[in-house]
Amino acid sequence: MPDAKTSLSYRDAGVDIDAGDRLVDAIKPFAKRTMRPEVLAGIGGFGALVELPKRYREPVLVSGTDGVGTKLKLAFALNRHDTIGIDLVAMSVNDILVQGAEPLFFLDYYVCERLDVAVASDVIKGIAAGCEQAGCALIGGETAEHPKAFVEGEYDLAGFGVGVVEKSCVVDGTRIVAGDALIGLASSGPHSNGFSLIRRILDKSGADLRSPFSGTHDVNTLGATLLEPTRIYVKPVLALLKEFDVKGMAHITGGGLTENTHRMFPDGLRANIDAASWSRPAIFDWLQREGNVATDEMHRVFNCGIGFVLVVSAADAQAALARMNALGEHAMLIGQVERAGPGPASTVVRAA
Repeated sequence: MPDAKTSLSYRDAGVDIDAGDRLVDAIKPFAKRTMRPEVLAGIGGFGALVELPKRYREPVLVSGTDGVGTKLKLAFALNRHDTIGIDLVAMSVNDILVQGAEPLFFLDYYVCERLDVAVASDVIKGIAAGCEQAGCALIGGETAEHPKAFVEGEYDLAGFGVGVVEKSCVVDGTRIVAGDALIGLASSGPHSNGFSLIRRILDKSGADLRSPFSGTHDVNTLGATLLEPTRIYVKPVLALLKEFDVKGMAHITGGGLTENTHRMFPDGLRANIDAASWSRPAIFDWLQREGNVATDEMHRVFNCGIGFVLVVSAADAQAALARMNALGEHAMLIGQVERAGPGPASTVVRAA
């Protein structure tokens, strides 16, 4: 038997198993609210069990994984952790949605230097809230303490989502033709992209994250405006897919409008987007002004107010637009598909 005076425990090494158990108990009620009938066994086991929905004849699984990036640094600076989990879910489920898939389940990975149960609970409550918005089940995850091997007082996040789509209903962009219409769905702000540049602009400007910031409809702080969680488009877009022939979709993430829209097109086609067709949120005006960022760079880094793009035929455009607005989205016609010249195709964004 080891000497009691020299015996070491896992807690002595910096890992608190009891704190991990308390966290699991704290988040179970929130995860339970996200459950779907296909979940046979969720949080608590070595692996979760999920069956495919029986209504699919030829189900195709679609997966996505992502993190939140350096937006986390703002959450640390403001000590606000209740919405960052929504961002984590959004980055995966919106990607899955692009192929026409219904998100089924989500898992998260939370790593820190030392576990703060209250902070971690807030984060995972946000993840559960995002799963509720997306209609998918939070079936498990991993919480890891890395003592003396991670930044003290900080954490990092990663997430993994799986969805399903009928094979005959996969949206892959192959049927897009010149003349089709582009419908843009409004973003809630920068979402979770471009924050390395945002943080550089904050440093350069010396701006106070707690200073008032006046947007279009309300007055908030600059920090709260930048932390506004990524919009989850799943439920309204899935509803639209049941009624309209949507030929292509793009989630506007890192790479902004110009680097994401062309990913959905066959060779020889490109997007022609009119930036005057929507009102750019004030936060993007502030970022461009304070960072002296060129307009082309703004479109290459940020969503600039458009978080998701749909391609429909010109004949369907007005009806699809009206339906999206009726479903609670702020949707607008932002351009059209056109033939591209020889060489690599690139999106054209005409300045407002």
